[in-house]
Amino acid sequence: MTETVAAILAAHRAGHMTPAQTVARSYQRIREHNDPAIFISLRNEADALAEAEALAAKNASLLPLYGIPVAVKDNIDVAGLPTTAACPAFSYSPAHDSTAVARLRAAGAIIIGKTNLDQFATGLVGVRSPYGIPNNPMRGDLIPGGSSSGSAVAVSTGLVPLALGTDTAGSGRVPAMLNNIVGLKPSLGLISTAGVVPACRTLDCVSVFALTVDDATAALAVMAGPDGADPFSRNRPLGAVASFPANLRLGVPRDGQLIFFGDKAAEAAYGEALKRWTSLGATLVGFDLEPFYETARLLYDGPWVAERYLVIRNLLASSPDAIHPITREIAAGGARLTAADTFAALYRLQTLRRIAERAFTNIDALVLPTAPTVYSTAQVLANPIELNSRLGTYTNFVNLLDLCGLAVPASIRPDDAPFGITLLAPAGQDAQLASIGRVFHADTKLTLGSRSVSQAALADLPVSASGDEIAIAVVGAHLSGMVLNSELKALGGRLLEPTKTAPDYKLYALDTTPPKPGLLRIAAGTGSSIELEVWALSAAAFGKFVAAIPPPMAIGTIVLSDGRHVKGFIVEPAAIDGARDISAFNGWRAFVAAG
Repeated sequence: MTETVAAILAAHRAGHMTPAQTVARSYQRIREHNDPAIFISLRNEADALAEAEALAAKNASLLPLYGIPVAVKDNIDVAGLPTTAACPAFSYSPAHDSTAVARLRAAGAIIIGKTNLDQFATGLVGVRSPYGIPNNPMRGDLIPGGSSSGSAVAVSTGLVPLALGTDTAGSGRVPAMLNNIVGLKPSLGLISTAGVVPACRTLDCVSVFALTVDDATAALAVMAGPDGADPFSRNRPLGAVASFPANLRLGVPRDGQLIFFGDKAAEAAYGEALKRWTSLGATLVGFDLEPFYETARLLYDGPWVAERYLVIRNLLASSPDAIHPITREIAAGGARLTAADTFAALYRLQTLRRIAERAFTNIDALVLPTAPTVYSTAQVLANPIELNSRLGTYTNFVNLLDLCGLAVPASIRPDDAPFGITLLAPAGQDAQLASIGRVFHADTKLTLGSRSVSQAALADLPVSASGDEIAIAVVGAHLSGMVLNSELKALGGRLLEPTKTAPDYKLYALDTTPPKPGLLRIAAGTGSSIELEVWALSAAAFGKFVAAIPPPMAIGTIVLSDGRHVKGFIVEPAAIDGARDISAFNGWRAFVAAG
């Protein structure tokens, strides 16, 4: 079934389904599901369909999210839709998309609507909104999780395959567990927060909800990158998702340090998850969780609550009743903090950060429960602050310590409640978490979300250059088995993969000795997909190789069929005068074989 981003994208590119059909399916499912608390506002369906139909004029191979429907948490700006942060009195109409949304649109995504949240992203429960409480599709009595409640439920129920949330204290992870989906919390500054209503501006992240790790990572790759409009953005290379590493070392808390608040089912589920990790080849290493707990207490007991107060202080002064009473109580506490309180907490946090860094010296990632237990809506409404706080046991410290996180489903408990684990690593290790999290999730063989959609086999990862290597595409005499391939091998080159270009090229037979082809890029989508090979050379060998290339050949950037860019052989345009166009052969090897 075409439910995941990867499956929908493949169907679109193969012509089995159009983006407009996929978008129409999303709107139909929203109507049939009939839960008005999931979306705060929906985009006009005709406008969304028109945008999807316009994609037909574009090159699908160059758009990583070609025709993918996306829902956006309603504290993230989408031009044409109001931003409410789940507070009608705060609502405004943004003139521009947030940076994250603009990058999704540029990649071919279609925005469907704005989703519900705990007001001002304050809460992990999903019940603090005047727009209602989204129904948890996994077990109806349970809370949906927050603050990104609507986004998580929209993905779990199959209304959209991808949704944006935000994560300051766990809002991109706790709802993922409660809805049996993946929640990706990137490194701080990896995705711009320009156009996002702040919760704690120094800690906020735009997060991603998806059915699989691969889908979430695809969205992250599109949105990641520095942004001049966000002073907190950082230039962090994302890196490539790789195969499951050998000698993986995962940190688990020392005996007696885990807290489940008496939930034996959650405790047993965590134990089973650890057994699964060891069966996959990971070594479990004990570490001291207490400094992480202490850090977590700083988030709401320390000065960072003042950041929440700054966002709504004017509304608190003019219309306090417009704010949810629990949100009002939490944020108002920020007004009482002093500068001395702030500096004392910052000093202690710096010490705790150094302690946390040492914990990772012999550990690749931590593996913790995403949340220690689950609660019903009735329980949370009866005890709103204490139970919310408990849900943040393993999430509140993450952004304070500048860690990245990936929440993945682990099991369905005997009481039908979902259980999940979260992988945590120092900032910049997002791709490494994806590399191991995708394998764990696939190994659970859990269905995806709440629609009983079976997982497909893990997609093969494209082989990539590593270390100081540089990838180079060859299209002619340097192909495997061809006359000049020995030059690559003599330089220590290794074959990464055979693949094709995007359909933007022509191939010419040049009058050279030995015979060589010339690859020339033309208008997007008007050429042929030409077969090639991608090889890896060390940086030094790459320099020697390029220096020896005779004219009219040159090294440029080649667009591959899946949208990736790689250095490779191209030809100077002047050299094709009188040369034979052999594009119909779709590659040099086929042309040579034809004589």
